[in-house]
Amino acid sequence: MLITFKSQTSPDVTMVQEHAQRILDVLNKNHTRGVITAAEAAQAVQLLEKEVALSKLHPEVDADHANHTHPHHLPNDDESPEMAEKNHIGFAQRAFPLLEMLRAARDGNDNIVWGI
Repeated sequence: MLITFKSQTSPDVTMVQEHAQRILDVLNKNHTRGVITAAEAAQAVQLLEKEVALSKLHPEVDADHANHTHPHHLPNDDESPEMAEKNHIGFAQRAFPLLEMLRAARDGNDNIVWGI
């Protein structure tokens, strides 16, 4: 399932629910629909930046989380474990578009909504 985040201050951000779920868990928000108000945006940026920094400090935890959310993904026959790790898209990369949206919402005094 896809989740599309909308705001007046930036383009829509669409994410697969499994990827958005971790971000929304960090922000203590409902996965199916909700709002991050302009008043909440500054704190949301701080929380998400902290989680991104932690994921960069501990890439093994980030990779482990990815394996649990996508257990069906197995390396191709041609793909070595090193190549699979190199091709891994981490939490920081997945969170970046929404983090940028949060910054724009904070700076533009706007809300972010999804599932509505």
